[in-house]
Amino acid sequence: MIYGHDPRTGETVGAALPETDSAGVDRIVSAAAAAGAAWRATPAAERAVALEAVADALSAHVDELWRLADQETALGEGRLRGEVARAAGQFRLFAEVIRDGGYLEAIIDHADPSLTPPRPDVRRVKQALPGVVAVFAASNFPFAFSVAGGDTASALAAGCAVVVKAHPGHPNTSERVAKIVREALPNPDLLGLVQGMQAGVDLVKHPSVVAAGFTGSVAGGKAIQKLIDERETPIPFYGELGSVNPVVVLPSAPAKEVATGFAASLTLGVGQFCTNPGLLFVPEGDELRKAIVEAVEGTTGGPMLAERIRDNYLGGVERLSQLQLLAEGKPGEGSWAVTPKVFTTDLDTFAAKLPAIGEECFGPASIVVTYRDVADLRPVLERLDGSLTASVHSTEPQEAAEVVEVLGRKAGRLIWNGWPTGVAVCWAMHHGGPWPAATTTTTSVGATAIERWVAPTAYQDWPEELLPDELKDANPLSIPRRVDGRLQVS
Repeated sequence: MIYGHDPRTGETVGAALPETDSAGVDRIVSAAAAAGAAWRATPAAERAVALEAVADALSAHVDELWRLADQETALGEGRLRGEVARAAGQFRLFAEVIRDGGYLEAIIDHADPSLTPPRPDVRRVKQALPGVVAVFAASNFPFAFSVAGGDTASALAAGCAVVVKAHPGHPNTSERVAKIVREALPNPDLLGLVQGMQAGVDLVKHPSVVAAGFTGSVAGGKAIQKLIDERETPIPFYGELGSVNPVVVLPSAPAKEVATGFAASLTLGVGQFCTNPGLLFVPEGDELRKAIVEAVEGTTGGPMLAERIRDNYLGGVERLSQLQLLAEGKPGEGSWAVTPKVFTTDLDTFAAKLPAIGEECFGPASIVVTYRDVADLRPVLERLDGSLTASVHSTEPQEAAEVVEVLGRKAGRLIWNGWPTGVAVCWAMHHGGPWPAATTTTTSVGATAIERWVAPTAYQDWPEELLPDELKDANPLSIPRRVDGRLQVS
């Protein structure tokens, strides 16, 4: 049986839920595949209406949902209300995306017999993957990266059915969200839900599953990739994994503002963000270090989402304890509570301890690395693993010349005078990065997340009446297209 737990007390909460057995997984995936065949053929305008209905349903149930999720996550009303709104917003964004049609990248090259060799009529468009998308829910976002998260919203928008493997940290919340979403969809089988570790194994190995999305640890991502490698037919795996999100503070940056922002970003959500700042590079000197100590000592820890996550954090802190402890916050309250901790070392010592010292410690822990000269940073930054984000703090842009180029190769999102926690859901957002931040160059947040669940098909000399509407000469859907090399907006 699967049980939810209150991170504040460790006690079980909610109903005991059965693990989904192999036969159950097969039944759920098969039903999703059958529903997905009709959904894939449904016009984008109709799919958009359904996505907006899901968004409305989530918003209508926010009072119920945040209370249920708080019992299993202890994340609090403000954070959870905001997250329901974010989840609903993602569905609304993808309704816009598929109405726009640009993501289909429709291209028409009319026949040209004058060329050598003659060119046939070739038309290309992206279409939904023909099958079920498996989604592995995240621990730290029970709504926005879970059953009703961005992977689910973007896959449904593309025209795929989805089966989610619920996270054990919030099983009852997952069940309720799934029910609400199903009731808003034209066919409830378009969204399936399975519970239990073995169910996740069975899900990713099911022959009707054509792609998988995952947000979690490097170890978890590697385990899923291994299962995919064992399949008779390989499938794409889109994983968002570990990230330390380096922050480079340059000499002109204001000390107090940097320290305050750092402490807030580090401890937001008890540090349980894939984008919390795990490395802070600062110039030598007492002013900024003192400001960081004061800011961090003013923070308070809290309960982590699961006992296993708490234990992993304590293990990470033990690994970092080979460095000098610079500051720590006040202890949090609750059975799975932890204390924010910031360690420090100089640049040479940090470099000598790479790569192990540069691994992610998921939670409110970070390393402050002091440097003498900005020019000394580049060779050390070059040795860091990939991250979702990299940030620079400065009031003099020319100071960044030594580091900006290398950071641009190490992270998927570059931030100027800001902090990485908080990922806007918008058209331009990219939430990914070089390994181990992600397994591919795609994004799991923002409009282009839909690209993961579509694949191109080219039609050569195809009869007009058999072409998809997106490729007909009259452009009945009025979508952007490239025709004979020229982009046409409609």
